[in-house]
Amino acid sequence: MDIPSTLLLLGSVIALLILLSWRNKPQNLPPGPTALPLLGNILTLDNRAPFKSFLKWSKTYGPVMTVYLGTKRALVLVGYDTVKEALVDNADDFVGRAPVPFVQRILKGYGLAISNGERWRQLRRFSLTTLRDFGMGRKRMEAWIQEESRYLLDTIKEKNCAPFDPTFYLSRTVSNIICALVFGQRFGYEDSHLLHLLQIISGVLRFGSSTWGQLYNTFPWLIELLPGKHLNIINDVDQLKTFSRSKIQEHKDSLDPDNPRDFIDCFLIRLNQEKDNPNTEFNYENLIATVLNLFLAGTETTSTTLRYALMLLIKHPEIQDRMQKEIDNVIGRERSPSLEDRKSLPFTDAVIHEVQRYVDLVPLNLPHYTTHQIKFRGYTIPKDTVILPTLHSVLRDENYWEKPWTFDPKHFLEANGNFKKNPAFLPFSAGKRSCVGESLARMELFIFLVSLLQHFTFTTPGGPESIEATPEISGFANLPHKYQLIATPR
Repeated sequence: MDIPSTLLLLGSVIALLILLSWRNKPQNLPPGPTALPLLGNILTLDNRAPFKSFLKWSKTYGPVMTVYLGTKRALVLVGYDTVKEALVDNADDFVGRAPVPFVQRILKGYGLAISNGERWRQLRRFSLTTLRDFGMGRKRMEAWIQEESRYLLDTIKEKNCAPFDPTFYLSRTVSNIICALVFGQRFGYEDSHLLHLLQIISGVLRFGSSTWGQLYNTFPWLIELLPGKHLNIINDVDQLKTFSRSKIQEHKDSLDPDNPRDFIDCFLIRLNQEKDNPNTEFNYENLIATVLNLFLAGTETTSTTLRYALMLLIKHPEIQDRMQKEIDNVIGRERSPSLEDRKSLPFTDAVIHEVQRYVDLVPLNLPHYTTHQIKFRGYTIPKDTVILPTLHSVLRDENYWEKPWTFDPKHFLEANGNFKKNPAFLPFSAGKRSCVGESLARMELFIFLVSLLQHFTFTTPGGPESIEATPEISGFANLPHKYQLIATPR
């Protein structure tokens, strides 16, 4: 058979397979925009900020939609009421985690973040218990954060009011907290190896939020055949794995089962206890992957939020000034802030909450997954459907926020100035898959930011007008533009 005939036959077979798959689409799915074979809805999707397309489409198709990302079917949930009904009221049906292709390529299904079933249950229960035992959300952790904040303050003082990029100063500070929990040690700010690892972590997040990263997750079989950034990122992640393996080996060599020092020690002890259990999930593959999960998630999300917070305070100097006055009145400038101070700093607390809401750091949320067929709002959702409970639509829900598109701490303040909660404040998601490190992140944001404002006033060389608060990249995450920070001692 000649080449043209072979290509024609191949094309006909592919077309027939596509037609058959399209004709066999499940019935009683939620409505959604018309999708093309193979491509789905990607040609009409804003690839720079897909969550914006989902919000726009929901005005036509409602808060529960079916979209196709390539050939992959996805259920998009829009608005607080819809997301809460799924993740909280029907938690067991929506507890699955989607096999995101790029993460799957790196972790092979191991670890806490993307596992399901018994693996996820065992690892989540162990991780929560162990992190709490080592002080997450408690006084012991508070002392670590207070100590680390002093290292940060000393480092910034050395700048002597010269402009600098705060990105890796903040990431080193935050990373040292998770390193204390997981590895049992902190790293010096001049440690070049740690800085290199943090640059890799930043690069992974940027890749995942880029158009190329989204294309990888939509057409992994195709992108794997092509040269591109994904190859560099995969090689970079291998360096993170090598670092984790070396730390695990160090712990293994010096392990004292009666005196665990950190998360790795506790995991190794459990691994030894269950070495004869064929159903255990405590193995080296899950340890390496979970260490990577905690290291990546525990570093970049909180440090990026802090970077956004300082940016917004520069852009709104009147808010920065009011926070400093409140902090001076309650704490002064000598004593380190503690979590107990939060209830006496309602305006400061409101600003921190509003930063998280306005920043909208993970607008798409981590994708969930149906591990079995479910019913939701009268629709039938087949097994193996990706679920996108969009946090962007929750943090911008006009039914719950007076000015959802404006940075305004009044969203968290009563008329008398007291702090008020809002049920639609879900930056850490909700339900059984909510962020394991939420209490740690909340403590870090409060203590680090209050400590910084106690000692410095923050500006930038071009003044407030030069600050661009809209994200530089919007994809999996909203990532801020780089800027130069001037920290003037008070």
